[in-house]
Amino acid sequence: MPRFFVPDLSGDVLTLSGEDGRHAAKSLRCRVGEELELCDGRGAECLCAVAAVEGDTLTLRVVERRPSRGELPCRVSLYQALPKGDKLELIVQKAVELGAAEIVPVLTQRCVSRPDSRAVEKKRERLQKIALEAAKQSGRGVVPQVAPLLDFPAALAEMARAACPLFFYEGGGEPLGKALSARPGSIALMVGPEGGFDPAEAQAARNAGLRVCTLGPRILRCETAPLYALSAIGYVYENQ
Repeated sequence: MPRFFVPDLSGDVLTLSGEDGRHAAKSLRCRVGEELELCDGRGAECLCAVAAVEGDTLTLRVVERRPSRGELPCRVSLYQALPKGDKLELIVQKAVELGAAEIVPVLTQRCVSRPDSRAVEKKRERLQKIALEAAKQSGRGVVPQVAPLLDFPAALAEMARAACPLFFYEGGGEPLGKALSARPGSIALMVGPEGGFDPAEAQAARNAGLRVCTLGPRILRCETAPLYALSAIGYVYENQ
């Protein structure tokens, strides 16, 4: 079912216009009587029926109001060390589909990609659009934010505020299942770049209060590890 994010869901009659209205009317060819979903990006949504189509504007009648069913029971923030090339686009898209609440790019010691601030901000605009489209496609109730780039110490300080901050280290650590056994209300994950983390970074994470974890005996690519972790979290919270 088509899904769109709008800022306001108040009232029994809603309007979809602008780029989204044009997409619904021209590309999707929505007609009177067809149903679609509107979401306010804060966890509430409406099932609506098309009452009228005039140019690029749809008038919608609210059929049902409900909380979004597409959110994880816990808040998960992904702190991802900058990978090479376009890998971050894939990570953002799939992390949103798997329930991440935000994605925070991090500059670590072994990052090959080291763009300047202007390039980072331009890239972030594209990543935010990818997050929006992934949120629509996967039925999310919020649009996860792609945060500005952080350096490693700042990322550790932010992560330490989560109920369960996890640092995935190829050098070993406690199993992810053990860290999730108490079902914490908020989780922060940090995943390294192609070359992994420097041992000094792992020690800094421990000193900051993060739990150093392993995802098993296999060495995963930097674009695979966060998706593995998010999938495991979804299974623990939604399928047990």
